[in-house]
Amino acid sequence: MKIYMETFGCTFNQADSQIMAGLLEETGGKIVKSPEEADVIIINTCYVKQPTEQKITNRIGKMQAQFPQKKLLIAGCMVDIDPEKLKKLAPQAGWIGARRINSAPEVVEAVMNGHLVRETGHGDDVKTCLPRKRSNPLVHILQICEGCLGKCSYCCTRFARGRLQSYPVSLLRAEAEQAVADGCVEIQLTAQDTAAYGKDTGENLSDLINQITSIEGDFLIRVGMMHPKNIEDDLEAIITSFKNEKVYNFLHLPLQSGSNQILSDMNRGHTVEEYLDIVNHFRTEIPELSLATDVIVGYPTEDDDAFQDTLDVIQEIYPDFLHISKYHHRPGTRSSLLPEIDHQTMKKRSRQLNDLKVDIATANNRKLRDTHQKILITDKGSKGGYIGRTNSYKTVVVEEALPGAFLDVEITHSLSTYLKGKISK
Repeated sequence: MKIYMETFGCTFNQADSQIMAGLLEETGGKIVKSPEEADVIIINTCYVKQPTEQKITNRIGKMQAQFPQKKLLIAGCMVDIDPEKLKKLAPQAGWIGARRINSAPEVVEAVMNGHLVRETGHGDDVKTCLPRKRSNPLVHILQICEGCLGKCSYCCTRFARGRLQSYPVSLLRAEAEQAVADGCVEIQLTAQDTAAYGKDTGENLSDLINQITSIEGDFLIRVGMMHPKNIEDDLEAIITSFKNEKVYNFLHLPLQSGSNQILSDMNRGHTVEEYLDIVNHFRTEIPELSLATDVIVGYPTEDDDAFQDTLDVIQEIYPDFLHISKYHHRPGTRSSLLPEIDHQTMKKRSRQLNDLKVDIATANNRKLRDTHQKILITDKGSKGGYIGRTNSYKTVVVEEALPGAFLDVEITHSLSTYLKGKISK
């Protein structure tokens, strides 16, 4: 049985696809590189943003038109968030819900035998220590928990991922040990909210990081997105764990808005002041820290003053990475009951924020010119060269390198999105 998979969305979704591929190969399937070769096509969906939804619905339609004779399976968040739309869009497709990926082999086999199977709902399957087909043999994505504790008014992902389920530290350490033994040099801790880890089991993120950094071997850990409201009760210990030389000096802490009123309307559970306290605390203890943050532009209650507040906060925190999303209503969310703001206004604000983002990233990266950095090579560049990361997770492109190697480089050029370097003699 030959299976072709396409994945949309976040690091967590990519890990889901890698696990499904591993399970399918373990049970006799073969993962192929094109839909033409396949008996079964699996599309693993993301549904967090409206443009992504549009891209996915177009792709599902195209696959059905191009390959009507092939079996189609839809996996991921769309299955649980918008089943009615999916029924109309792909009435003959099987489903694998976001928390039911462990059942992929059974669903694929049933679909191949002519049965329409749709596995949905919030199962309690543990995704740790399962077979895995990594897309990059040097990088291991470690899912530490699934679901969240939040009730953000704009987010539909929580309807797919459900309540928080943290995986045991002992199993996560065992999976990380195996990844290092397999030759992985980067371990990415991922979740809908890594700061929520253990709040349902009595364990905590700092202990997990310390357990993984104690594994022998040369590798680095990237800790994924943390919700500000869930970091505060473990803040000191998390900062201490970040100081380990095996942890990238990289903090992904979404702001979403610089206005306390909008944060309240979003039901974020934190204030701007609390956010700034966390950032300042990290930067005091880890001066070389890179900060990544997220902002939603054009929330239904955002006026010009609220947007200016966001510009002011971004100017103050000067983030190295800024992810900007234009607000769109999402299925089932509380904010979708409110009227959307004028789309031209939203576009103008997004452009203004993006200009600030580019200016800040350019200035931050310029400071690294002519400095010497230690980088870890994790990939080959799509346009030539090799991709490495500094200790603060900045991207550096070098001409020649051995994948998986740690190198000393001199930064020769800087752009807003990456750096160029030459290997130090």
